[in-house]
Amino acid sequence: MNDTDLCYHSALELRRLYRRRELSPVEAAEAALRRIEAVDADLNAFVTVTPERAMAEARAAETAYAGGDQVPPLAGIPGSLKDLTATRGIRTTRGSLTTADWVPDFDAPLTERLRDAGMVLLGKTNTPELGWKGDSGNRVCGPTHNPWRHGRTPGGSSGGAAAAVAAGLGALAQGTDGAGSIRIPAAFCGAFGFKPSWGRIPQHPASVVETLSHAGPITRTVADAVLMLQTMAGPDARDRTSMPAEPVALDQIEGGVDGLRAAWSSDLGYAAVDPRVVETARAAALRFADLGCTLEEAHPQTDDPWRFLHTLWSTAFAATFRDDFDNIADRLDPGLRAVVEEGFRFRGTDVAAAYLERNPYYHQWREFFESRDLLLTPTLPITAFAAGDDHPGSISGRETTYLSWTAFTYPVNLTGLPAATVPCGFVDGLPVGLQIIGGWRQDLTVLRAARAFEQLAPWSQERPPL
Repeated sequence: MNDTDLCYHSALELRRLYRRRELSPVEAAEAALRRIEAVDADLNAFVTVTPERAMAEARAAETAYAGGDQVPPLAGIPGSLKDLTATRGIRTTRGSLTTADWVPDFDAPLTERLRDAGMVLLGKTNTPELGWKGDSGNRVCGPTHNPWRHGRTPGGSSGGAAAAVAAGLGALAQGTDGAGSIRIPAAFCGAFGFKPSWGRIPQHPASVVETLSHAGPITRTVADAVLMLQTMAGPDARDRTSMPAEPVALDQIEGGVDGLRAAWSSDLGYAAVDPRVVETARAAALRFADLGCTLEEAHPQTDDPWRFLHTLWSTAFAATFRDDFDNIADRLDPGLRAVVEEGFRFRGTDVAAAYLERNPYYHQWREFFESRDLLLTPTLPITAFAAGDDHPGSISGRETTYLSWTAFTYPVNLTGLPAATVPCGFVDGLPVGLQIIGGWRQDLTVLRAARAFEQLAPWSQERPPL
């Protein structure tokens, strides 16, 4: 088996091969590290590669498989952590010149859980500064490129994670999502991304946009995402908002979606969208009728929440840098600096008003899901734009700003509902994603729907032309 084929095995496939003694975790880790060395100079998915740690963890997994039944669930599976996630003893830049040399003396809950589950850490993946935009370029190590086309963005802010998974640089990647930052890059890179319900996976330290941010998996298959979710989910006292555990087992995602009520929306009533993307996503949505769903065209009757999302987003970043902004402003990404400066112009009552608007906005979505199980939309309105740009500039003649173009993803951060993106086709050789949104805490329903679509229209055999 060559390195490329080995590196595109799913986590479930790797576990089966390890148990049968047909492949060792050491061989898988060595192949993954060789592939990073071969392709990542052009891709720039990794900020830091950790070969010594990876090999030590692979050897420990090999010993565990040789020893019998007590094998951690992710033992020997190569994966990565986003460079926003604190990792003891490993440089964690957060994509910022202000923290470019930070080496944490503690692990985030996610780091602990994935380590204890046996995941082999290949390294830390690229992100924009503090995750502020939907591209993954920064002033510490430059932009990440899309595996499907060099020069195009993989999206952000978990762009390094999605690029790594799509390029076969680890079966598993951890992302975070404050306005779409798991789903945006997964869609641009042709991977599966899942944003669980808010609070299902604890985060510490808290995100800059704490009440918007979610953590979750980016993988090549739905089952692999469930393996990660089983490990990452559950309460932690360091995150006061974390939810009690609601275990999801692999057999639970095999239930299909026969009889579920699904809605399709091409624009949520306000989004500018490339017609070719709509056509591709609509064709995928129509296949849910083949899966046994009732399907209608509908969406929550809401206005675009960008106005109050921008208030919450920009003021959160302004507060982060308030005490030393004059001293560090020249070290911030120019686009982020502009967002911070705009955040300073809002008043406290503006922020309070944004939170007051958010509550009825959530209830409009809640009421929509009282008579529906799923909402299907394009994940993004376009395919990947230029790597390193803050945003596409315009969509179908409408000007965009740093996050306003992600009109399908940020509503689900404001509401905290579960959502996934599944690969559903290509436009001009670049991936298109279909977003699957569920009702309040209906994570399992979303995962079942994603799994059913994956079985109907499998995507994991697709590989970018690296």
